[in-house]
Amino acid sequence: MATAQDVAAYILEKRGLTEAMKLHKLVYYAKAWSLVWDDDPLFGERIEAWANGPVCRSLYATYRREYLIAKPVAGSSSSLSRDQKMTIDAVLDAYSVKSAIELSELTHRESPWRDARAGLADGERSRNAITDHAIKTFYTGLLESTDSEPV
Repeated sequence: MATAQDVAAYILEKRGLTEAMKLHKLVYYAKAWSLVWDDDPLFGERIEAWANGPVCRSLYATYRREYLIAKPVAGSSSSLSRDQKMTIDAVLDAYSVKSAIELSELTHRESPWRDARAGLADGERSRNAITDHAIKTFYTGLLESTDSEPV
């Protein structure tokens, strides 16, 4: 199975210079849509409901001192299958036009992040998991209700 680092490496190779927060959100959306379209998680690491949106802790550890990331320092896009790359490409087509802040705000309106942070104050730190089940259920419902591709 691929890792979040592999997904991030592919995104960085495709996009080039990317804000760290935006990278986290794109990795999250790649996992979300892989659960819907491919019926399989793109990577096994858990996603946590941090104050600024979904974050994969292992990815954060790699780039924690970076604001702008030019190229991957871990992971390998060659670990991804052709189908996985196609899923990520579709996510990039749909979401990469949005800024890091817009992506963060979008995740804040969606139930997987909100439900994982239930009872927490705005800005409060959290290690609460956003489960694959919650992600798949929400985005499957979103797809079925709009009968279209990602927002």
